[in-house]
Formats: sequence, C-alpha cells, structure tokens
Amino acid sequence: MGVDYDGRMHTVYAEGRRLAPGDLRRWLDEFQRWAPEARPLTVLDLGSGTGRFTPALADTFGGPVYGVEPSARMRATAGADATHPAVTYLDGAAEAIPLPSGSCDLALLFLTLHHFTDRPRAFRELARLLRPGGVVLLRSQFRDRMPDLYWYRYFPFAREADAGMYPSLADVRAEAAGAGLTPDPAPAGPAAEGTTSLRDLYDRMSLRAYSTFEHIPADELDAGFERFRRDAEAHPDQPVPNVRMDLLVLRRPS
Repeated sequence: MGVDYDGRMHTVYAEGRRLAPGDLRRWLDEFQRWAPEARPLTVLDLGSGTGRFTPALADTFGGPVYGVEPSARMRATAGADATHPAVTYLDGAAEAIPLPSGSCDLALLFLTLHHFTDRPRAFRELARLLRPGGVVLLRSQFRDRMPDLYWYRYFPFAREADAGMYPSLADVRAEAAGAGLTPDPAPAGPAAEGTTSLRDLYDRMSLRAYSTFEHIPADELDAGFERFRRDAEAHPDQPVPNVRMDLLVLRRPS
C-alpha cells in the first residue's frame, strides 16, 4: 500500500516530521563530511517533501538546490513555507528526475528510498544526473539493520511493517553498483539523533505523519497511541534514548 501524500499527510507532515535546530545542524555537518570539497555545489534533494532540508542545503553548499517531489501538495507546502532564493521545487520522481545529465554534485535521499517504485532505475537516474566525483547521501533504514526505535514498544507490528518497507543493505549496495555508483564499505551517519522528551515525541508522532502508520491495523494504532499518551502525560520530561542513524554514501567515479 502506497502513501497518499496529497491527502491528509501533507497537512501534518511539516510539523510531525520537523527537526529540532540541533538535529538539523547535526545532519548538515554530517553531509558536509562526505560531500565534494568544492563550493558552491549544485544539490538535488530527492523526495524533498515539505522542504525540511532544502533551504538549509542551499545555505550550506551555496546552491542551486533542486527539490524534486512527486506530491503536488507537499511541493505546494514547500513552495509556501520553505522558500530560498537558490531553491527550486520540481515535479518529478526518483525514476524520472527532471534535470539534465551531469548537472549535480550532490544528491540527498533522506528517508525516501522505500517509496521508490523501481530502485535500479532510480540509481541509474542518479548516476546519470551526477557529475564525475559526485556523491549520493542515502539516509535510510535497512531491513537487516533495523534500529531499536523507542516508539516501537507502543505498536507491536511497527517493526515488522518497517522491515517490510525497507530493502536490505546488500540489495541496495548491489543495485547502486549495478548503476555505476560505488558504495562506501559501511554506512556512516551521526552517532545518534538528538535527545528529545517523551512528551515532545508523543506530540509529534500523534499527528501520524509517519508512513509506517499507513501499514498498521487501525485498532492497534489507536490502542498504541492511547498507551503512548498516558505515558507521555505521566512522564513528560523523560528523555527518549538516542539511536544510531544509517547514512550510506554512494560515489560516482571520477
């Protein structure tokens, strides 16, 4: 089952998936570690959604930055709320990126891989798009490296649902290599996401802006959020444990 981002999801996504300033800065620092050294860089934000990274990528790398997003309403939200002089939002998908060959230095795929309909074709598009020496930063989960997310405890089917959505690391590496992209030996990524409180986590997740929830039975979802709410009200300041994030680096040979 796909996720209809032109329906309810586009109205809650920006708030439900917002990044605290410290988390945004942590990710941008991580992206700079792996990006080509030259500046400015032309950047693709593939699956840019409501633009939570796109303007910051322009500030960090000098632009231009192209946010490619298939959902018309997600793009409209980005165009209204995440503007920047160096940012352009475009209608497109991973399998058909509306940019010329060899036009970008860096591509960011942040939790978008599981939405691709044809991953090998998407990787061929990315290889076409990148200049020699360009880099793909692929933030994803992998079904053989699933993190122990705190909120899984409230939704027993959530881990299985996520594992069913995400490919294995070996499959992704093989598909990328088949398209001419060279994967780094192991996923990188920051040591952990920033600490948040149980109340803040509940408030954001109660908007149900995670695609996982589209795959969980309604009765389990409602019961889980009720348990989650009670815990958040009883222990609002309880810190939520951090987890390691995977970032796979793919390189287009020079």
